[in-house]
Amino acid sequence: MASALKTALLDELAHLRTIAHDLLFSGTYIYPIKGILYTLHHKSLWQPLLSRSAKTLTLGLGITTTMFFFTYLPQAALLTFTAGPFLAPFSAALLVLSESSTITTFLARSFLLADAMAETFDATLLERGEDALVARERAVTAVPGGSSSDKGGAGTGAGGRLGGRLKHPIEKLSPQVLVRSLLYLPLNFVPVVGTIAYVYLQGKRVGPVAHGRYFQLKGWGRKEREAWVEGQGRRGAYTAFGMTAFALEMIPFASIVMAFTNTVGAALWAADMEKATR
Repeated sequence: MASALKTALLDELAHLRTIAHDLLFSGTYIYPIKGILYTLHHKSLWQPLLSRSAKTLTLGLGITTTMFFFTYLPQAALLTFTAGPFLAPFSAALLVLSESSTITTFLARSFLLADAMAETFDATLLERGEDALVARERAVTAVPGGSSSDKGGAGTGAGGRLGGRLKHPIEKLSPQVLVRSLLYLPLNFVPVVGTIAYVYLQGKRVGPVAHGRYFQLKGWGRKEREAWVEGQGRRGAYTAFGMTAFALEMIPFASIVMAFTNTVGAALWAADMEKATR
């Protein structure tokens, strides 16, 4: 496993050199931050998360408790050799929280929040005036009073204009995503450099996944999606977005909230791209 992980890391470093310029200068790493600010100012976007908060909190607490009970001491012992005896307990706690967050986010996205995150993505697009794009997949009611801007409570705004989905079910994350994420976790045993490599590898995956709903609204299949992500320097842009988004989702006890604000950020980016193409 160590040899395979080393080979994969070297391949990724070689690939990183080819996209470094686009990663640094695309500016897409700002969109997850924009997502946080936009969500704070549009209360209707809170509703999909709040309506499922109890189940999500129960899932997260159960997974975190189980992970600390079974994995904290073994990992603290291993980290003694890399981080030293004084930092090992603290580093092990952060690592277990990261593992718990990864598992919780995967399970929540797959079984509890898939529809809610799609609703959040679509509502954000409506807030940005992309009614025609959203209407490709679901019914959209007319704009009350000629404006979709939401400055009111959680029950008003663009979310209230969304009807049932018309065509395709929401895509769920595959089990391979969770397995790959857990295989990359040992990189965190290497201080600083290992964590940066871990965030990069995850960011490369997370970026395109964040636009899964956008690709669905565009009606693109797998080949069209891959061609879009890899074309015209967009791979670096997607990786930059994914790195920031994933780093935010690593924050202990805030991963699910950040997953929603990242969804808003991804929708803001999609809206900007739609406007640019017009």
